Amino acid sequence: MNFLSEQNRLAAARRLFAHVGELINARFSVRLWDGTMIPLGTNVDTDFFIAVNTPEVIGSLLRRPTAENLLLHYAKGHLEIHGDLIDFIAVAREKKPRNTLKKMNRLFLLGSALPLLLTFGRKAEVQHKYRHEETGRQESKRDNKEFIQFHYDISNDFYSLFLGAEMLYSCGYFTHPDNSLDQAQQDKLEMICRKLRLQEGEKLLDIGCGWGGLVCYAAKNYGVRAHGITLSAKQLEYAQEKIKRLGLADRVTVELRDYATVEGTYDKIASIGMFEHIGIANMPKYFTKINSLLRDRGILLNHGISRRAKPTRRAVRKISPERRLILKYIFPGSELDNVGHTAEVLEICGFEVHDVEAWREHYALTAAHWYRNLMARKEEALGFVGAEKLRMWALYLVGVSIGFADGSIGICQVVATKHVAKGPSGLPLTRADLYR
Repeated sequence: MNFLSEQNRLAAARRLFAHVGELINARFSVRLWDGTMIPLGTNVDTDFFIAVNTPEVIGSLLRRPTAENLLLHYAKGHLEIHGDLIDFIAVAREKKPRNTLKKMNRLFLLGSALPLLLTFGRKAEVQHKYRHEETGRQESKRDNKEFIQFHYDISNDFYSLFLGAEMLYSCGYFTHPDNSLDQAQQDKLEMICRKLRLQEGEKLLDIGCGWGGLVCYAAKNYGVRAHGITLSAKQLEYAQEKIKRLGLADRVTVELRDYATVEGTYDKIASIGMFEHIGIANMPKYFTKINSLLRDRGILLNHGISRRAKPTRRAVRKISPERRLILKYIFPGSELDNVGHTAEVLEICGFEVHDVEAWREHYALTAAHWYRNLMARKEEALGFVGAEKLRMWALYLVGVSIGFADGSIGICQVVATKHVAKGPSGLPLTRADLYR
């Protein structure tokens, strides 16, 4: 009998996953390419299983057990996860001791899984990846416009499937965990306007205005004159159409522009979900520019994803394998800072920091809504971006939700005022006005 026959490979796969099941005793199963279902524990939930659609993928992962290799096989459909992905991961993490799979007997693998180890196929390659220097740390190679357009100029139709009515690509504000995404996003816009203490007739600048949600809301509800800038051509097109549709053209303008080239003086400035694109090395330049655009005692609200402080510069510079995948396949040029350093740079650049509020759990809820919205309209999404990109984005949104829920990443809103002349800041003595 041929050592690499289909029969031998199936038998090897059954032995392999039976051995894994003995080690992890999980509540899900594996379905092999011939339809065989192998439970990985004694009490499996039939709603959850991993479909292995080709024997080549097992050999590939045994030879190269990296996060990137796993992601690529998932993106190509060689592996499929059945069941709600957030719930699946929760089930997979139940009662699982760390490093369990490292206990797998290597001699067992060589002896029992050899037909799979020797099964080769085409290398998993995907079309949707950033093909230049993705970290953005080399200033000579950093192209903010290219970074932004890679992530945002996928398709307005695609984003509309999951972001909600206001097309806001930053976390909502959940006054109750059972609130809808649309309610949370409306409450977020309202809270931002309150923190900025917007007054009728003031000039508001929104750096990284996205699809125009904040500038339109602020103009309509607070009577400000709002200007938004973006580096995404598709966002600009959508925002211009929205401004026209809402009859706000006399109060709201948007343009395709880099923040470094903006001129003028503004009463209030918002930076919502833009900060992550700047890069830590460029923060002094960013906040110095914002300071130059604000009147004295003008308010800045900086809303950005953060990470915990690191003990050494080397630790700050280190990029984890998971982070590297996000840079390469989803969000090139992005970099996360800790909020303490952000506040320090703000003060160095002439701001007085007043409030820091963490919205980590709000983002966990938001990203879960985004993922489930996307899955509810999966067939439409396939038509807009194709199966490969859809799988990568689904996994990305789930990873974001879990990362925020776990606390491995965070998000903070920092309110600061430009402080030139000595004396009062101009802000109320209490924050009661935010919750009236």
